Amino acid sequence: MCGIFGYINYLVERDRKFILDTLLNGLSRLEYRGYDSAGLAVDGDKKNEVCAFKEVGKVAKLKQLIEESKPDLTKSFESHAGISHTRWATHGTPSRLNCHPHRSDAKWEFSVVHNGIITNYKELKALLESKGFRFETETDTECIAKLTKYLYDQQPDIDFTVLAKAVVKELAGAFGLLIKSVHYPHEVIAARKGSPLVIGVKTSRKMKVDFVDVEYSEDVALPAEQASQNAAIKNSATGLLAPPDKSLLHRSQSRAFLSDDGIPQPAEFFLSSDPSAIIEHTKKVLYLEDDDIAHIHEGQLNIHRLTKDDGTSNVRAIQTIELELQEIMKGKFDHFMQKEIFEQPESVVNTMRGRLDVANKQVTLGGLRQYISTIRRCRRIIFIACGTSYHSCMAVRGVFEELTEIPIAVELASDFLDRQAPVFRDDTCVFVSQSGETADSLMALRYCLERGALTVGIVNVVGSSISLLTHCGVHINAGPEIGVASTKAYTSQFVAMVMFALSLSEDRASKQKRREEIMEGLSKVSEQFKEILKLNEPIKQMCERFFKNQKSLLLLGRGGQFPTALEGALKIKEISYLHCEAVMSGELKHGVLALVDENLPIIMILTRDGLFTKSLNAYQQVIARSGRPIVICNNDDPEFSSAQTEKIEVPKTVDCLQGLLNVIPLQLISYWLAVGEGLNVDFPRNLAKSVTVE
Repeated sequence: MCGIFGYINYLVERDRKFILDTLLNGLSRLEYRGYDSAGLAVDGDKKNEVCAFKEVGKVAKLKQLIEESKPDLTKSFESHAGISHTRWATHGTPSRLNCHPHRSDAKWEFSVVHNGIITNYKELKALLESKGFRFETETDTECIAKLTKYLYDQQPDIDFTVLAKAVVKELAGAFGLLIKSVHYPHEVIAARKGSPLVIGVKTSRKMKVDFVDVEYSEDVALPAEQASQNAAIKNSATGLLAPPDKSLLHRSQSRAFLSDDGIPQPAEFFLSSDPSAIIEHTKKVLYLEDDDIAHIHEGQLNIHRLTKDDGTSNVRAIQTIELELQEIMKGKFDHFMQKEIFEQPESVVNTMRGRLDVANKQVTLGGLRQYISTIRRCRRIIFIACGTSYHSCMAVRGVFEELTEIPIAVELASDFLDRQAPVFRDDTCVFVSQSGETADSLMALRYCLERGALTVGIVNVVGSSISLLTHCGVHINAGPEIGVASTKAYTSQFVAMVMFALSLSEDRASKQKRREEIMEGLSKVSEQFKEILKLNEPIKQMCERFFKNQKSLLLLGRGGQFPTALEGALKIKEISYLHCEAVMSGELKHGVLALVDENLPIIMILTRDGLFTKSLNAYQQVIARSGRPIVICNNDDPEFSSAQTEKIEVPKTVDCLQGLLNVIPLQLISYWLAVGEGLNVDFPRNLAKSVTVE
């Protein structure tokens, strides 16, 4: 949810048009995350002047607003800092006023863009109002801007980094933020706590080192509430901030950005919530970690932390990302979701590449190697996830239980936290998330870490919070997923977790035949996906014939196909806005059968497995009530040979992998239902790709 993009040029002359185009293009790359309004702030024509533009709706409307405002696009800046934001409303309705950036005062002395939620904003707001500040918006972000100005006013000669530390100390909750100020021209502060931020670096010369040192200091600022209530410990009559002892401040230069003679060189910096907005500018990136405060100034990047954490590295590596721009473009497809559905034959191969060796009957997951023996000895394995990732965990529960014989639990992260579920030191907790930034899953991860459990992350985004905080993990290598409705991440998560189960059971002699059968099945999945995708046109026609103008839909599955039904129902709901309920076939006669008649659209998953006979009973019950189900079955199944049976035929595979194949037609059904209604497939209403708030 929300997106941040910033651009800083130092000794690299750029005109205002270039700067605005760069910011707007960055925001457009973040549109997939979900948003309802957008805004940006750049330098004005006069000294200490800020030009801010905000608009409700798409980035295109913001661009139109800027064009109508007719700023001087030819004005040139040798050094400049611009910040921008796409907003997803959490505090305050979507409006120009509530849109970011937010300002400290009418002169825009401090401008802030922010992702996340400040949980103590009401207390901060009350405190600042008591100091004479008047609030213009309903947002929590405005508190950050006004708090920054209040602290600055107490000590106008304060260093920007010290000021930022004082501000961050007062903020509770999760956030990623950028601060721009007229008092610190051409500089930007970036701070991360629970919300991702990545910095792209572009220099004309090769950097001297490929890392940035993390700096610490012992300066202490009083908590705002404490300082306001206890005058005896204030250092000034009006100060909220206890001024730090400057002798304790640690100062250094960024070695990476200095020339051979020690002089900062021309540089450009790109800050974003997601590397997909940066790759067209540079492939050199640095991922901030939680509690990092980055200060970009005079062509340098310094990273500070409030306190030294023994578990945190003293450097941040400048990495080269392999992502290509064309990987996140639609290409020949009409929508990202359609593209991502059709990428699945390749994405599952990428998930298995270098890991699955069918010839030698081996699975190698390098990210787990150090901990695999510990996981084998654990009391139980708890999978914790949300949404589609939760369904992928449900889908592999059976194969984990079968191969490892370890008790398996699958938890929704929010419910797991609400119950304060018991977790023990000999538990293994597996966190599954496409983005690696899902707020509920992150909170559950911290909960499990506090209780001493071993934690495993299964994510698609390198450098994400879950990948950084867990003890070990697996990167699913599905590639960028832009569409809000997850498709290829689901199948790659499924495959990655099956390989996890295969790796855990490697030492079990009694399971070797079954393991080999599953490995053989995995090796054929990609080709079987291609075969199923040939059904794209027939499925489109089926949607037009059977689901037009319908208000509800039942989706039935049993055993390993119930999670498939859950995932299919979620896709149909979130993309087409058609109510769809997934029902376990065994529960049909316990109430749901009352809904069945000749008018209710029903899809039944009836591929062959150990529960096929029981699933067939449910099919016969539906037929007996004049139901007309569409059946997902295996190719040429004699049970459904009748010409009257509407069916979608899929190849047969190992029973525990059948859900991988069965979900593809459901993804296509959801897609064509949405297209048929003329809906925005990639950005469904009220939803966001990366759910970074509770």
